Amino acid sequence: MKTTILIHCPDQSGIISTVTSFIYRNGGNIIYIDQHVDKEAGVFFMRLESDFENNIPDISTLKQKFEEELAQPYQMEWSLYIGSKRPKMALWVSKYNHCLYDLLSRYNSGELEVEIPFILSNHPDLEYVAQQFGIPFFHVPVSKDTKEDAENEQLRLMDQYEIDFIVLARYMQIVTQKIIDRYPNKIINIHHSFLPAFAGAKPYHAAFERGVKIIGATSHYVTEELDAGPIIEQDVTTVSHSHNIKDFITKGRDLEKIVLSRAVKLHIRRKTMVYNNKTVIFT
Repeated sequence: MKTTILIHCPDQSGIISTVTSFIYRNGGNIIYIDQHVDKEAGVFFMRLESDFENNIPDISTLKQKFEEELAQPYQMEWSLYIGSKRPKMALWVSKYNHCLYDLLSRYNSGELEVEIPFILSNHPDLEYVAQQFGIPFFHVPVSKDTKEDAENEQLRLMDQYEIDFIVLARYMQIVTQKIIDRYPNKIINIHHSFLPAFAGAKPYHAAFERGVKIIGATSHYVTEELDAGPIIEQDVTTVSHSHNIKDFITKGRDLEKIVLSRAVKLHIRRKTMVYNNKTVIFT
């Protein structure tokens, strides 16, 4: 049995040796360890993978011992994940299909080690994509008058399918605070990197008119402040006067697919840690 432990706590001496000794005493073998210290904030971060192949512990007992012997004395915020358990990812979409197709193709090829119980959309347009991949599709319309009912239905589906995290694969609605509070740092979004300078319905048109030389994409966790959550992954590509608006859109969508898939992989592999609206990304 393999486990991954994520820790952050006030920086102090002895943390690494204490954690590694705990794993050894409980029959585990450390196969990966990485750490980072934010010196300005005085915070210590650690990601540790261990293998209990020959000494499989009772997980609830292991967690209790870790909490009492390490977490409380060192004031740790921590989480433990079992390597064999695949997280359940819900895909939320609207009408654009490029990110959806990309993630489903990676999932179908075994690149994304997750389960996808369903695809949810505020429009019926992409149901055919879900059918191609044999994944249940739920159409939950959202309007000013139905927003609360839609939110309740969304949460009902999330609970029914025991969803671990959400990916907004170009879901063009603002996620409500109630859902954000239920899934803190577990809702991943993708958008063009022109915000806020090129906010609005046609950012690539605005960028084209300004004669920009690079375009980009950003994937981040969703917070109450729109498009201002902790950044997981970013990338850019160059453009020039020889490119037209269609070229901008094509290049931008290619980046959106790549950046979103990278962010999803980092989250699945438990390589992201959020602190003070920033992320620590372990390699």
